[in-house]
Amino acid sequence: MEITTLKATIEAVWEDRSLLDRAETQEAVRQVVEHLDKGRLRTAEPAGDGTWRVNEWVKKAVILYFPIQKMRKMGGGDIEFFDKIETKRDFEALGVRVVPAGVARYGSYLAPGVILMPSYVNIGAYVDSGTMVDTWATVGSCAQIGKGVHLSGGVGIGGVLEPVQAAPVIVEDHCFIGSRCIVVEGAHIGVEAVLGANVVITGSTKIIDVTGAEPVQYKGYVPPRSVVIPGSYPKRFPAGEYQVPCALIIGQRKESTDRKTTLNDALRDFEVSV
Repeated sequence: MEITTLKATIEAVWEDRSLLDRAETQEAVRQVVEHLDKGRLRTAEPAGDGTWRVNEWVKKAVILYFPIQKMRKMGGGDIEFFDKIETKRDFEALGVRVVPAGVARYGSYLAPGVILMPSYVNIGAYVDSGTMVDTWATVGSCAQIGKGVHLSGGVGIGGVLEPVQAAPVIVEDHCFIGSRCIVVEGAHIGVEAVLGANVVITGSTKIIDVTGAEPVQYKGYVPPRSVVIPGSYPKRFPAGEYQVPCALIIGQRKESTDRKTTLNDALRDFEVSV
């Protein structure tokens, strides 16, 4: 089907779930997920003005895919799964390196040059070329990961399917996300930003730029090239004053430093551990 026809079909069945019993409707849903798997469609994409546009109808198709799939055994050799959705296959043809125990679900897109260590990429996610998903890192449903990104060990990139209008997590090109970082609730990490180990970014996390004479605060957004570490600020409660987590922007990546070197050295420039 043409994309316009697919979109109209998905919107119709979203409003009337009885249509999901029809073979042609199920085929439309499966075609959308196939387009996602091949990178021909995305659940969110750059709008061209620095913002991102959520393709709600595509997210609706992912949600509708689950009820038309049957639970069954899948896998090969000594590896067995019991689920509704297959894992991706034919990584050699895709140009993707996958270390044993690395898993990507069908309906996610991995561009050529991606490296999966023992890690997990969920349906609807988009991982662009040259990105490494390091050991025990997870990329949640519909998350958008740019080119040349390093998701370090244990990083948790959150996923979102519902509500359909909710923006997914976006990590733009050439970011370095340090060990055990958590990025969730549609947070947006700007191009070439560096997050130190254990930084937590949610939709409501205070992200405070402390590099100037006065603090500048963001929420849910890390500006491009920012170097970020965990921090805290005092907040008064009925039981007393306590420290509440936040994220601190302590500097910018240096223009003079090669991009690949900067990924590992940017934090050390500020005497912060990777």
